[in-house]
Amino acid sequence: MRQFFLSLLEVLEVFAVALVSIYLVYTFIAQPFRVEGSSMEPNFSGGDYLVVDEISYRFRNPERGEVVVLHNPTNEAEFFIKRIVGLPGEEVVIRGNEIYIDGELIEEEYLPLDLTLKENYVFQLNNSQYFMMGDNRSQSYDSRNWGPLMREGIVGVVRARVWPVMTLENYEDNG
Repeated sequence: MRQFFLSLLEVLEVFAVALVSIYLVYTFIAQPFRVEGSSMEPNFSGGDYLVVDEISYRFRNPERGEVVVLHNPTNEAEFFIKRIVGLPGEEVVIRGNEIYIDGELIEEEYLPLDLTLKENYVFQLNNSQYFMMGDNRSQSYDSRNWGPLMREGIVGVVRARVWPVMTLENYEDNG
């Protein structure tokens, strides 16, 4: 009987260590997120499951072009997935499909080829603001609507798509 209890205690100990480890990873290092909506198509679609790295930005600043998960600036309980377009201190000028940062046109190879926008915006970012946009610009609720995002609003950088698994065939179909 004593052997049974020792074995049971050992199983419970392993289970407790596993739960604490999962909690710590989930809370401080990485989290799964599910994409909802079409604002990041064709690169990410509704139903995609992503792994978001929450620790990297504790050691370095976010960079232009990175896809991040952020708190919705108008509802902290909601999360968005967007791409970083403008960095702190920069001037972001949008003219149709083109984006100029401090007067220089930036290349955005990740955008859909059939993008046609007729918008004009100018944003001057302060030293803790980022300008966020979805890749599907005509369907994205982003910094053009709610303004620049404060650094604290960024949850983490997207590291991987877990589901659906991206095969070479899927990748070629998505451009």
